[in-house]
Amino acid sequence: MCVADYEFPWNELVTAFKFQGRPELAACLAPPLATAIRSALEGGRCTLPDLVAAVPLSNKGLAERGYNQAWELARAVARTLHLAVSESALLRPLSSAHQIDLGRAERQRNLRSAFMVDPLQRALIKDRTVALVDDVMTTGATAQAATEALLRSGAAAVDIWVVARTPEPPKE
Repeated sequence: MCVADYEFPWNELVTAFKFQGRPELAACLAPPLATAIRSALEGGRCTLPDLVAAVPLSNKGLAERGYNQAWELARAVARTLHLAVSESALLRPLSSAHQIDLGRAERQRNLRSAFMVDPLQRALIKDRTVALVDDVMTTGATAQAATEALLRSGAAAVDIWVVARTPEPPKE
């Protein structure tokens, strides 16, 4: 599920939300995501998940930023849709290089083994559908790595919910 391409004005809102210390922008970004989800529900293109989780930051990333923008967004969307949400079901125990300047293959290598399900939370996701929330999807490498960790730990299915997605380059 995606609200918009990562272009104006979404790119500016997400950048401020993510990099300029503006966690309150979750209140502006969550309603359009919830609207897109409701529209997909009404159109029969999706079902509601059992649990909403956020793409986690490493401890180092969290210390640098001061908050996890994906968590701020996940809890706002979950609250709007009256869904269960977990901040700690998915963990990122290892710090990895920032993804922003990496290509697809480098991103995938960078994220190998980056995510794990908290062993104390496995029962929460076992045989359940989890909606994984993030602010932006660029190559999909983060979503893929996090999804694989959830599925390995027993999730029945994983849906990806993002505010924006980097558009595919035009084909020649």
